This record gives sequence, structure tokens and C-alpha cells, in this order.
Amino acid sequence: MDSVILLLGITLMYSTPLIFGALGGVVSERSGVTNIGIEGMMVVGAMAAAAVSYFTGNPWLGFLAAGVCSGVVALLHAIASVSFAADQTVSGVAINLLAPGLALFACRFLFDGALMSPVVPKIPKIFGESWMTGHAISNLNVNWSTVIALLLTVVVWFVLYRTKWGLRVRAVGEHPAAADMLGINVYRVRYACVIISGIFAGFGGASMTTGIISQFTQTAISGHGFIAMAAVIFGKWTPFGAYGACILFGATQALTVLLGGGVTPIPSQILAMLPYAMTIVVLVLFVGKSVAPKADGVPYIKGSR
Repeated sequence: MDSVILLLGITLMYSTPLIFGALGGVVSERSGVTNIGIEGMMVVGAMAAAAVSYFTGNPWLGFLAAGVCSGVVALLHAIASVSFAADQTVSGVAINLLAPGLALFACRFLFDGALMSPVVPKIPKIFGESWMTGHAISNLNVNWSTVIALLLTVVVWFVLYRTKWGLRVRAVGEHPAAADMLGINVYRVRYACVIISGIFAGFGGASMTTGIISQFTQTAISGHGFIAMAAVIFGKWTPFGAYGACILFGATQALTVLLGGGVTPIPSQILAMLPYAMTIVVLVLFVGKSVAPKADGVPYIKGSR
């Protein structure tokens, strides 16, 4: 029982940053804008959360600051891909190259040339150390960002499928010209969705540095943004589908942790590859079966058909 609880706790812990990033991908791509820059935005969010948490002593302020900073980075992607109709993949790759350098520069500037931040305050756990001491569930090492990720998944689903604005988002992502003819401002909707995706990605970065590792490092994110994008595809561009995919990837990471430490004959290098190998396998098996929004990745020029 204890091992099952431990596996569940580690799964939820490592899936939380992925869930935030995947939700950002769902929102952006549902509006027709591919956001390959989720990885870079998560890095910026991770650094912003660590810095603000350290100087204020409040991880929740760091969490919010991460969303704001990553939202600003997402605005750059929106300007390039929506206003200037630039290639969205190229713009996202540029952000992935620029953002880590910017985050590292900020880290060295704020922390006397250090390549990592000091230890920062962590988001509180759901089950405190004194809660049911000795009970198996007290080992469920999950903080409140995990709950926020679940609630945000429900909110995104509700907004996309049960509100007028969500209908507009999906219409813009499927056929922007028709949406434009009906009076929907395609540019405004896409700007909003891309910025929201950046905010969510920032929350993902924050949940890593203030919820798991307690500091910013150059490898804090290390591909989690790309895994989140794979979860979007595996989840067929739906909030709950992406959530389930992130749980799967989180379970793979949990197995890596539990099987590590020299307790198995499997080399540590092979174990470290498991989450990324799972991502490749999922993409190979499911990318051809998943159908993206029709206008995803296609810049919209007013008056075009």
C-alpha cells in the first residue's frame, strides 16, 4: 500500500508542470496558433517564480509572477505569429532559444553570478507532516499546485465547450475566415489565447521550482515543455485528454525515480531516458490518428479564404 501511495504521489508531483504546459498548448492551438515556445515560456516562469519567491519569501507571489512573465514572452509570440503572420514554428523555436538565455542572465544578475538560485520557499503540501502521522496517505507528497492544475483543467474544459467565448475560440481555430464573416475578431481571440497559454506555461515552470526542486537551475525544465506538447497531441487537443496524457508521462517519471538509486540493475542512463522515450513512442503511435484544428499553424490574413 505504501509503495502504491508513493508511486501515485510522485506521479502527481511530476505531472503537474506538464499539465499546466499542456493546457497552455490546448488553448493556443484551439485558436489556430501553434505554440512550440511552451518550453521556453516554462523556463522563464521557473526563473521568475524562484526569484520572486526568494526575495519575498512567498511562493504564491512567485507563482503569480511566473504567469505574468511568461505571459509577456507569449505576447512576443503573438505579435510575430498573429500580427505579422510569421511562421509559428520558427517563432516558437526562437523563443525556446532566447528564453533560457534570458532566464540564465536574470539568474546571474540577481544572484551574484550564480548559475542557480538559492533554495526558495515551497508551495505547501496538501497533507502536512502532522496530518494523520503514520498513516499511508501522509506519504502522498502532493502540493496545492496539483489541485490548481486539476481545477484549471475543469475550467478550461468548461470555457471551451460550455461558453460563447469558447465557441468563438474553436471557430477561429477551425475556420477563421468564416468566424471573421460572423463578426468575430480573429486577431483578438488568437492574441488572448496565446497570452493565456504563456501564463499557463509560466505556472508550469513555477510548479517545478517552487513545488518540486525548490530552486532554479539550467536543467529545471529540461524538455518538459516538449513533453507537454506531445501530451496535447496524445490528448487530441482536449483538456481532459491532455490531462490524462500528462498523468501517463508523470507515471513514467515516477517509475524512473522509484527504479533509480541503484536498487535495480538497469543503468541510470537508461532510466533517465524513459520519459523522453515514452514521448517518442506516443508520437509515433498516435500522431497520425489525432486530428488537429484545421487552421492550427496557419496564419490568418484578413480577407483571405
